[in-house]
Amino acid sequence: MNEQLATVNEGVELCYETFGDPADPAMLLIMGLGTQMVAWSDDFCEELVRRGYFVIRFDNRDVGRSTRFDHVPPPSRREILTRRPKRLAYSLADMADDAAGLLDALGIEKAHVVGASMGGMVGQMLAARHPDRVLSFASIMSATGSRWSGQPGMRVMPMFMLAPPDSKEAYMDRIERLFAVVGSPGFETNTEELRELAAVSYDRGVSSEGLARQLGAILACGSRVKDLKRIKAPTVVIHGTKDRLVKPSGGKATARAIPGAKLVKIEGMGHDLPRGAWPQLLEAITQNAERGARATTPAAAAG
Repeated sequence: MNEQLATVNEGVELCYETFGDPADPAMLLIMGLGTQMVAWSDDFCEELVRRGYFVIRFDNRDVGRSTRFDHVPPPSRREILTRRPKRLAYSLADMADDAAGLLDALGIEKAHVVGASMGGMVGQMLAARHPDRVLSFASIMSATGSRWSGQPGMRVMPMFMLAPPDSKEAYMDRIERLFAVVGSPGFETNTEELRELAAVSYDRGVSSEGLARQLGAILACGSRVKDLKRIKAPTVVIHGTKDRLVKPSGGKATARAIPGAKLVKIEGMGHDLPRGAWPQLLEAITQNAERGARATTPAAAAG
């Protein structure tokens, strides 16, 4: 890995890594709740490079090797269950500003943005708050924040509020159990690869408190439908039909809220990025990016 640090929004340091030629169009990948940038597989990033993009992945604040906010207590279990966090360390808007700051640090004026789960929510705020920075937007397995769509199943949410594991092996076991529940029943699970990702994440640094603070930011944001209606970038909304963590209704609501958005359903995909779904994911992302590139050409602007 070629990890680097960039100082972005109010002194926050983001750990990031790039793939490909900086002269190619930039594609910024934003990962989800409590999940490190390494969940964007090296092979997935290289596939995007082969399709002509300069790929950037990064650890959101409070995860991996980016700035931690341990001076702020995380929301309690009760606050999370009642959806009323009392003291926030930051907001989704702050996290979107981090992403814009990373583009600034890299000298990138505009980028194609791809967000998964919470990363889709951060991407939504980025596209709404910084429309001049986003060439296209791909929202994967995300939602609008409405309480009436995209809500997790009762069996799933408690798995995110467990005490931190006391060893790497225990953490690997937990991740394996989690994705047995939220993963993709329609695609083969590579357990060895999943456990290796968990091991790498553990070594880079995991934090259940950081996850809780990120969850607090999501809950405090509430519905983002008004923000979504302001998004102008060409958008594709990708959602698995078997997602138990963010129900497919979340993807449908997101596509309805964003003007001109296209909804792509992947049959059998859950709340992960299985290799078997990569052809559909990559095609949807790059087709939408091409649509975004065409929309910014001088001829399109003149028309």
